[in-house]
Amino acid sequence: MLLALAEQQISLTGDPMPFSGRALMVSVVVVAALAAIAWALRRAAPARRGRGGILVETAAPLGERRSLVIVSVEGRRLLLGLTPSQVSFVTELGGGTPSFERTFDAATQSGGRS
Repeated sequence: MLLALAEQQISLTGDPMPFSGRALMVSVVVVAALAAIAWALRRAAPARRGRGGILVETAAPLGERRSLVIVSVEGRRLLLGLTPSQVSFVTELGGGTPSFERTFDAATQSGGRS
């Protein structure tokens, strides 16, 4: 009996899809559009965004949760040594772009002190 009434109501309104089906389809379209926009924004953003003008250019792991990193801060390039409990300034890199290996060798030969 209820099925007959539902079919009669659909045929009277001329709408082949009941309201709940239409609402579900609209919801799916909106969620898909939001997902597409989020994907497009993520693709357009730079891969390595800096926080507040700080950019990590490269990092070299040294083992045991230790590493050396080159960061750019306010136009300066710094080589930093990182451990779980400490961040140490190793040296400021020149205006040119010396190779990481050369800078690493120079810093380790001098004992890491500037």
